[in-house]
Amino acid sequence: MPKLITLLVAWGLTPVVAQAASLAVTVHDAGGKPLADTVVYAEPESGAVPRPLTPAVIEQKGLKFIPLVTVIQAGSRINFPNNDKVRHHIYSFSPAHKFDQKLYSGVMAPPQLFDKAGTVVLGCNIHDRMIAYVKVVDTPFFAKTDAAGVARIELPAAGRYKLTAWHYQMTAGANGEQQVAVRAGEAATAASFALALKPPVTEADSGADGY
Repeated sequence: MPKLITLLVAWGLTPVVAQAASLAVTVHDAGGKPLADTVVYAEPESGAVPRPLTPAVIEQKGLKFIPLVTVIQAGSRINFPNNDKVRHHIYSFSPAHKFDQKLYSGVMAPPQLFDKAGTVVLGCNIHDRMIAYVKVVDTPFFAKTDAAGVARIELPAAGRYKLTAWHYQMTAGANGEQQVAVRAGEAATAASFALALKPPVTEADSGADGY
């Protein structure tokens, strides 16, 4: 509730509890299996959204990026602390944010500013199997599904929203958008997605040769 009140104030709305609304989103694949780590986000039809710009952290630990999937609002920054005993060289060639973080260790690397909406794929020049995904969106109303494929998005008010679901393995033709009419009150408005996924990539397909 404190986060919701902050968003209400930032949007110029009076933080009255009766105005609050929420979305309960369920995501599964074409076979009905719950999809964890799916990004879901809601954009109001009015187009006006606050910009709280909460920073995020993607840790490097155990020769992995943690978490695998991160979602932030455009204009936010991400810190990349290296908590491994080895150095990393992280980079992205994605159009939404191209960068090259030179070799470093510890937690003193400068944060990266992600100022354009889109999908950013992260890698490490030293450890080829390290990969992570950043979904940059133009709204602060977002969430990520849990192991049961469920996420809840808190909203400042009822109304019509465009709801989008994105998963890093979804096919290009997967239907990840729908219009929803969100009701006010404590009971969340339900929505669901069934996403078609690409075939999983094996080590032989990736050509990874170890660390």
